[in-house]
Amino acid sequence: MTSETDVLSEAAAWRKSGKGVALATVVTTWGSSPRPVGSQLAVDDKGKFVGSVSGGCIEGAVIKEALEAIADGKSRLLDFGVSNEQAWEVGLACGGKVQVYVEKLG
Repeated sequence: MTSETDVLSEAAAWRKSGKGVALATVVTTWGSSPRPVGSQLAVDDKGKFVGSVSGGCIEGAVIKEALEAIADGKSRLLDFGVSNEQAWEVGLACGGKVQVYVEKLG
């Protein structure tokens, strides 16, 4: 697993080389969440990424939003989650929520 320091170092190196970069940070969790508050993911303007804010389809959605943030310069707060009731309906043991803040580094 990549440490948060490695994520920030890589993001800084990308910026120094002239690439557009966005940083995604887990700001809130509730229930079942694969990564804790403070977890980070850096994305460059070609879609290369380092770090992790979740996994699976959430990570893909965050990378897509990070690329959009690089393009439009706008920060965004993303909400992902499933209630306990919804989790049981699809055969999962518990629900969870994660909020991820995505910002372009300038």
